[in-house]
Amino acid sequence: MLSEQIVREFFEEVRSGINPDYAHRYMGEQVLAHQTVSEEEQTVLRTPEDYAEHVREMQEAYGDFSIEIGELLAAENKVYVRWKQIGTHVGEIDGYQPTGLPVIQIASAVYRIENEKIAEYWIQIDRLGIQKQLEHNQNSRSV
Repeated sequence: MLSEQIVREFFEEVRSGINPDYAHRYMGEQVLAHQTVSEEEQTVLRTPEDYAEHVREMQEAYGDFSIEIGELLAAENKVYVRWKQIGTHVGEIDGYQPTGLPVIQIASAVYRIENEKIAEYWIQIDRLGIQKQLEHNQNSRSV
């Protein structure tokens, strides 16, 4: 299977929240997840099981969210994806109580494929944009 197809199906099945438990079909047993939080790089070891749990936690916070892939580019064993996730604030997020209002997440990642599975990825999420939306939504609800 081509790297591009693996990542596209991973988004369609797992990251979308449709079938989080299919993570094992697309991810290696241990995946290095490189993330930037407050300008600090962090690496987390993910398994398909805890990635599925991560998606379920997003569903608890954002409800039945949708994902729109804006760009997907592949070169050899690496695939770049830029997406927009649109959900509704139905669960607590970073201390912000649910407002029932929309929350949009903009993110991108590069996935490295090895043995037809995701082995590693580097992700960037507009966390400040999410925080500003949550603050705005919270303030809108309290007026």
